[in-house]
Amino acid sequence: MERSLVERARDGDRDAFEVLVRARVDSVYGTAFTILGNASDAQDATQETFISAWRAFPGLKDPERFEAWLGRIVSNACRMSLRHRRTIRELPMDGSVDEPAVTIDGSGAATIGADLFDRAFEKLPIDQRALLVAHHLDGRTLDELASELAVPIGTVKSRLFTARAALQKALEAQA
Repeated sequence: MERSLVERARDGDRDAFEVLVRARVDSVYGTAFTILGNASDAQDATQETFISAWRAFPGLKDPERFEAWLGRIVSNACRMSLRHRRTIRELPMDGSVDEPAVTIDGSGAATIGADLFDRAFEKLPIDQRALLVAHHLDGRTLDELASELAVPIGTVKSRLFTARAALQKALEAQA
């Protein structure tokens, strides 16, 4: 059924495309929000993802690779949003008090504050953010990521290791 929907959408069937969009809009938004850290930017990136997908659909050669294809479009939409963001200065207006960066509970375990994590995560390149989100938040396995990225599983492991190390370094720099 999924393959036939993708094939119909690729052939210009708007109803099939709408079914595909409705099934994925929350996931695409969640990925965009995690990468961008801003609700309005994530909404824009989600919308741009589906507009770009509709325009590029005739070029999708393998319907079985639809998820990977859409994932690359989401990453590119987020990348464009980040480029655009650099040209705009945004000032937060919430007036909330920052939480402590690192707290230690009774067992001696350290907990990283969300603000600290967000600042460190924003320092990572978009490809590393997308990979960490896909694996740790979306729950994609190494095999799935290797298939989606069309790379060997060892490459996925290496990229995840590099992304985690970069996040650790960014966290240490923020603390």
